[in-house]
Amino acid sequence: MFFIKMKMVPKQQLSLKYFNIELSFGCFILIISCMSMFVMDVSCLVVVHDNKSNDQLALLAFKDGITEDPLGTLSSWNSDNDTLHYCKWRGVTCSRRHPSRVTMLNLTSQRLLGSISPHIGNLSFLKYLNLDNNSLTGEIPHQLGRLSRLKYLSLTHNLLEGEIPQNISSCSNLIYLDFTHNHLVGRIPNELAFLSKLILLDLRENSLSGEIPASLGNLSSSLTRLSLSFNKFHGRIPSPLSQLTNLKYFDLSSNNLSGSIPTGIGNLQNLGTLDLRRNKLSGSIPSSFGNLTRLLLLTLSFNNLTGSIPPSIGNCESLHSLSFWSNRLTGSIPAQVLKLPSLSRFLNLANNSLTGPVPAEVGNLKSLGVLDLSENKLSGEIPSTIGECIGLTSLELNDNFFHGDIPSAITFLKGLQILNLSHNNLSGALPKGLENLSTLLDLNLSYNNLEGEVPKDGVFKNTSAFSIQGNNKLCGGIPEIKLAKCYIPLKQKQKKSLSAKAISIVISFGVLFLTLMVVFLFCWRKKANQKLHPTALDLVNQFKGISYNELLKATNGFSDSTNLLGVGSFGSVYKGILREAESIPVAVKVLHLQQRGATKSFMAECDALREVRHRNLLKIVTCCTSTDFQGNNFKALVFEFMSNGSLEDWLHPSLSDTNVGDQMHVKNLNLKRRLNISVDVASALKYLHHDCKSPLVHCDLKPSNVLLDDDLTAHVGDFGLAKFLHKTSSNSQQMNEQDASSIAIKGSIGYVSPEYGMGGDVSTLGDVYSYGILLLQMFTGKRPTDDVFKDGLNIHKFSKMHASPERVLDIVDSRLLLEFEVEHLENTETNSYNMPRCQRRNRARHTTREILASIIQIGVICSSELPSDRLSMNDIIVDVQAVKNQYLGIGM
Repeated sequence: MFFIKMKMVPKQQLSLKYFNIELSFGCFILIISCMSMFVMDVSCLVVVHDNKSNDQLALLAFKDGITEDPLGTLSSWNSDNDTLHYCKWRGVTCSRRHPSRVTMLNLTSQRLLGSISPHIGNLSFLKYLNLDNNSLTGEIPHQLGRLSRLKYLSLTHNLLEGEIPQNISSCSNLIYLDFTHNHLVGRIPNELAFLSKLILLDLRENSLSGEIPASLGNLSSSLTRLSLSFNKFHGRIPSPLSQLTNLKYFDLSSNNLSGSIPTGIGNLQNLGTLDLRRNKLSGSIPSSFGNLTRLLLLTLSFNNLTGSIPPSIGNCESLHSLSFWSNRLTGSIPAQVLKLPSLSRFLNLANNSLTGPVPAEVGNLKSLGVLDLSENKLSGEIPSTIGECIGLTSLELNDNFFHGDIPSAITFLKGLQILNLSHNNLSGALPKGLENLSTLLDLNLSYNNLEGEVPKDGVFKNTSAFSIQGNNKLCGGIPEIKLAKCYIPLKQKQKKSLSAKAISIVISFGVLFLTLMVVFLFCWRKKANQKLHPTALDLVNQFKGISYNELLKATNGFSDSTNLLGVGSFGSVYKGILREAESIPVAVKVLHLQQRGATKSFMAECDALREVRHRNLLKIVTCCTSTDFQGNNFKALVFEFMSNGSLEDWLHPSLSDTNVGDQMHVKNLNLKRRLNISVDVASALKYLHHDCKSPLVHCDLKPSNVLLDDDLTAHVGDFGLAKFLHKTSSNSQQMNEQDASSIAIKGSIGYVSPEYGMGGDVSTLGDVYSYGILLLQMFTGKRPTDDVFKDGLNIHKFSKMHASPERVLDIVDSRLLLEFEVEHLENTETNSYNMPRCQRRNRARHTTREILASIIQIGVICSSELPSDRLSMNDIIVDVQAVKNQYLGIGM
């Protein structure tokens, strides 16, 4: 402390005294401040030293917000666990440069329930946050705005509510922002336009409202994907969005947008997908769309667009999907559009007011899958060049003014599944060979002026597969359609009489020969009937047998540790390698002969496998009926090896299947694959029920008995409980009746038809019930024995309550929605448009929700408690195939 000595008067001395006090106090404050700064510096060092515990505390706070963790994902998150560092907790990744700082939190598809803790904002080094496909509720915490290093933020497919926090804009490094499929409300914050590095902005399937901010146009240097579909936005499409020159995916569908389409959108030359369907847009289609030469998909369906289709669309040389369905377009179909060989998915111009003929250039569309020109005012004849569109699976020209014959070239379309020419002025006879289109599932020719004979084969064998009403001059066909018999004109009768005379002599000489043949066959048949009934040895004779020793070597000594694939009620299945057959992998089913009923199961399986052949049934390679080295009876069946295991493994993977090291590997069947499997299984059952010599009931259909090959094609296996129906011999019929009561005991709980439990006879409708349960399990991800099904609730009732498009997403397997992630955009989005309607199906199903609702509804009908309420497999295959076609075509 320093004092200044001065000679002063008393008053001055008094002032100096106060001056000295003030100076002393100031120095004291200065010293305290310095000490405080030092302490602060020390505390900062402490904080830096304690960063590890801060991130750990933030993670534990996040865990506290989780109320249910059914997969035990967060079980390793334990502050008392000193042996496992929090950087090794499941879903957590730390920085290499800063080993104690969390940079990634990935907990996708873990079925977590609860809320997102605001403490997550304390993970200041976090760059990647993915909480997709859980059941998180509450609001998005605004503390996320603290994460200035965050680059990837995805909270899709949860139950989050409230508004989008404005301060998300503080995450200045954000490049990926995805809040898809939640319950968010309010407006899009204008501040999101400050995210100058943002590449993806996906807010679809929420309840957001207001106008789309024009400020999003400021993201022109970065944004490549913008999806705001399935919300409640209104107003016009902001013109500044035309500045997003890097945009590749642009989806504003299913909102309430109005006004005209900005012509500037036609200058977004990097666009691959443009989806503006299901709004209230008006005006004409901008001719500038012809500039979009990289465009893959363009859909403007369900708007109020007027005017003609711009010929400039023909410049979109990459276009494979085009839909202007349900507008008010007029004029003719531009030939330029039909010259696009790239159109391979769908071309849908239905429900407009288009006029004139279909240009012959339609023959250029050789790879096109779906063509729908229905409900227009088109006229003229159907061009024969339509037969050059060899890729067509669906052709709908109904509700127009076409006249003339149905071109015979239509019979060249060997992959055609749906053909609708109803409500036109077509005349003449049905094209020869129409009945030979083996893939045709839905044929509608009603209300034309067709004449002549209706075939009895192919699609014409099934009354539910075709419609010809309103054609009063048609005759013949199967008895069920009750058409008049076809008569032979007089001239033809005369010609036939001459021919009859010419051949009558030949027939006379043949009568004696035929009589002798009948006697011979009668005697031979009588002798044959004296043989024993077929046994398992017949199968051994049918297929090349194999020894016990060969199977022992092939399966590494029937090793449970290395070769065991699974264990069933009557046997164990091992993977084996047959060295004598070019080292092909096989599945060896070894019967547990000590198990009661195992021998009977073996006999049943042999009996069935002897009779059946179908691409969706598990193929037998060989069999073995012998003794082992101890002299015990040994029986085994050898099947083709299915590399992708069972459907059960895919629907309900174990924890080890999904977690390899610290990385998550989701074993998932997307929507397309599940629909394919649904068709495969239905095809197999249709064959068993309707195309075998005697109907065969599987009696144990469930996911573990559906095997998947390299291409995930389904093969139904395990015929150990299978039963033939309508056997000709009385003994066989008696056997079926005796075995019927055992089905309720031996069948799998949850999949057994209710009538079996009450002593009902075995029938094909029992398989239909099991198939319905299998469908519901495939698309809800829940077993029929799931713990949630109690107090009278079962999977059938549960699904039925949510089988509408509005509610179906509440019950579908959340993993189904993974396919809509950004890495699958090009493939999935162009395939997720609903196929054109067919008359029997609901024409309003145009979205993924509606497709899921459709398949759930089929499962509900098939699993009805009363057998009389179920469908037959003939009807089911048509319905399931139609849903699959809707998905593949999804052409709005």
